[in-house]
Amino acid sequence: MNRAQRRKLGLKKKPDLEKKVGLFDKLPKQCTNCDKPFDKKDKDMVTSWFVTVRQQEKKVRLYCPTCWETAQKVVEEYIDAS
Repeated sequence: MNRAQRRKLGLKKKPDLEKKVGLFDKLPKQCTNCDKPFDKKDKDMVTSWFVTVRQQEKKVRLYCPTCWETAQKVVEEYIDAS
């Protein structure tokens, strides 16, 4: 479907995607927890690091695999203790 056909049908881009992409420029350059540097051009880093987005607060946090794993263990221990 080309652009003219989409206009004729009144189809527009999804606003959620635009909001998420709009926060992409707020992506930190290092791990939020340990300050380990993050390289956006390194494919291994891009696929292994974790990003959390809080849209209402407009906060983007970036975590290296080590910090993410540690946080997951803490959460699991907290849930098991409850």
